[in-house]
Amino acid sequence: MNEEARLDALHQLNLLDTDPSEAFDRVTRMAAQLFDLPIAAVSLTDRDRQWFKSRVGVSHSSIPRHKAPCAQVAESSSLLVIPDLLADPCYRDSPLAQSGVRFYAGAPLITSDGYALGAMCVLGTEPRQASSSEFASLADLGAMVMAQIELQHAFGRVDPLSRMPNRIQFIEDLEDLARDQPERDLRLSTLVDLASPEQLSDVVRVMGASYLDELIAEAARLIRSAIGVERKAYHVGATQFAFLAPPGFSAIGYSALLAKRLKSLRKLSNSRFMASAVIGVAPFMLGWSHPRDVLRMAHSAAQDARRLENKVGIYSSTQDAAHQRRFTLINDFAEALRSTDQLRLVYQPRVDLSSGACVGAEALLRWKHPKLGEISPGEFVPVIEQTSMTKAATTWVIDAALKQILTWREAGLDLQVSVNVSAANLQEPDFADRVLDALARHSLTASCIELEVTETGVMADAVQALAVLEALAGAGIRLAIDDFGTGYSSLSYLQRLPAHVVKIDQSFVRDLATNERQRALILAMTSLSHDLGYRVVAEGVETKDVLALVEVAGCDEAQGYLFARPMTPQDFLAWCRESEFAPSSLKAPPLSEPSILDSF
Repeated sequence: MNEEARLDALHQLNLLDTDPSEAFDRVTRMAAQLFDLPIAAVSLTDRDRQWFKSRVGVSHSSIPRHKAPCAQVAESSSLLVIPDLLADPCYRDSPLAQSGVRFYAGAPLITSDGYALGAMCVLGTEPRQASSSEFASLADLGAMVMAQIELQHAFGRVDPLSRMPNRIQFIEDLEDLARDQPERDLRLSTLVDLASPEQLSDVVRVMGASYLDELIAEAARLIRSAIGVERKAYHVGATQFAFLAPPGFSAIGYSALLAKRLKSLRKLSNSRFMASAVIGVAPFMLGWSHPRDVLRMAHSAAQDARRLENKVGIYSSTQDAAHQRRFTLINDFAEALRSTDQLRLVYQPRVDLSSGACVGAEALLRWKHPKLGEISPGEFVPVIEQTSMTKAATTWVIDAALKQILTWREAGLDLQVSVNVSAANLQEPDFADRVLDALARHSLTASCIELEVTETGVMADAVQALAVLEALAGAGIRLAIDDFGTGYSSLSYLQRLPAHVVKIDQSFVRDLATNERQRALILAMTSLSHDLGYRVVAEGVETKDVLALVEVAGCDEAQGYLFARPMTPQDFLAWCRESEFAPSSLKAPPLSEPSILDSF
């Protein structure tokens, strides 16, 4: 993937197979003169070739990439010096060595995004060494070539709409400032964000792109006026502007000043859309923080400001760490789905209150990250449910649960397993078909599994969700309404749900012994559910007192730590065999392997 991204960066610049350029040839000639060598080139590493944008002492415009030293420079993004190609085991039989080249030195051409496009290289026909000053000169020449590339082929340094210097210029200016002021002072970076992505989408949809252009031009004028002509502001994103605070300000004091200025800007602005602007302030040590990190921290502070009354936020490393962890979990979950040892299911029993026997198990997903260790489902499940990986995650859980049902049946345990389904799954038109296909692949009937959905999940798109649920119920799959009482479904939809079970959320159950109002609520919810034809499960039963109260309320089943915590499949089987709540479906394991005659 990194190589594909590098190639994409190269191809976007439209450099390959272009005409010679004096701007590049001037640098190449300088390289040959400085090193007193006959050959120098600006070499770009394509998928299968080294193409020369500029060359001295070379007649051909490209050579194969295989065993070309410039390819190694591009792949490693680092300086490469080979004193003698014939003495190097990697390159002694390369086309360069066979053509008479003995010495090679190349400096990477690295874009502002960190991709190495190729090399500024010099070559000689005699073995030689290179001094540290020559290394530095070659690196400088490579930087000159890269600067020329970006000047000619990138987006430039000034945004054509706002006429402000752009993000690339901000990064370079901050790097220059760090070099000019090596004392590493504490500075404040400020980012003004005019609108969230959702607001941008809405305004373009309703008002058109020209309205957004007017907004940006107006905001640029107001920001330039607010900070003064002696200071520099940058257009660093579609609707984002950045600038540095004057030296000596504290983050708190400067944020208070910005809040007043923002209030004034809103009054001056002719656009009501300016009311959505927020500001982020990021303290950083000049020369220690990379300019891209400075922008990222200011952006993070601006997003946090959307929740604040004055709309000005100061960068918080704690909140930033939480956002980065969330991003890490999203990125790494795809690998977890492919791995064989990261994801697993644990099972918690459901006990029938009239018979006292276990009648089912809820499958709960767990994730052991290879670096972060155990990740709480309360942390990663909500994150994954907001991504496209929800479909793959639910597929994985259902498949693992069905496999476990078969394994338990071989051991003599026949129980229904419940699996949680997210709101996103109910918006998939083929979800019901995929569940039925999974049952067919494992040769299992629909009655072996129960799907748990939340009220909120159903109400996200009630019409589509009801259609999916009706298809599942019509196929014989039991449905349960999970976390009952915490959602916002109306009774008109609740009575239409083709569900069989209502699971009262543990927030209503846990403190039942000491909370009289909760007892009244449990009684009312149980009565209502029974009237609608649902079987009622009380979640979060942790004490015998609470168990007695849910029995009095008329609940049909209970689930919670009083019976057992979620267990591994092996521990669950052992619990079923040893517990007082052993299921009536549990059969003793066969004493010996069955004979083929047993089938007749």
